[in-house]
Amino acid sequence: MRGDDSEPGPGASGVSGVDRAFLALERELAVFLRRARASSGEMAREVHPELEPAAYGLLVRLEAAGRQRATELAAYFGVGKATMSRQLHSLENLGLVAREPDPADGRAWLVHLTEDGLARFRSVRDARRGRYVSKLADWDRAEVAELARLLHQLNARAES
Repeated sequence: MRGDDSEPGPGASGVSGVDRAFLALERELAVFLRRARASSGEMAREVHPELEPAAYGLLVRLEAAGRQRATELAAYFGVGKATMSRQLHSLENLGLVAREPDPADGRAWLVHLTEDGLARFRSVRDARRGRYVSKLADWDRAEVAELARLLHQLNARAES
């Protein structure tokens, strides 16, 4: 128990009974997300000057998961089929993705990155990773691993 009149510790309830640790988390996540949105826009433009920032995530998913149906992508991103169709059409017009018939269901199509789309995406992704390495060069590798573990845990809980 604290015997002084200083401010409550990080986990203590402060103004309006809100836990200061969660206030700090909310503030830092807001800054992080704002920067991430700006970064996605920059990366999208690096892949192709006409690429919409929101579509960059589709490239990430297609590179990680491989060929996907549009309905699978829509479900993964939590958007409607029409929204996904518009985004994929735009990517196809830019030459970054292509469609092919699904061998398991001739009525459906599988979407995949084109060779050019994959090369452009990987170039931008590798440059981004280089920036992370540079910005975190003075961090201990264990700290980087712990941050990755905690972010994974946060993302996993957000999906459930």
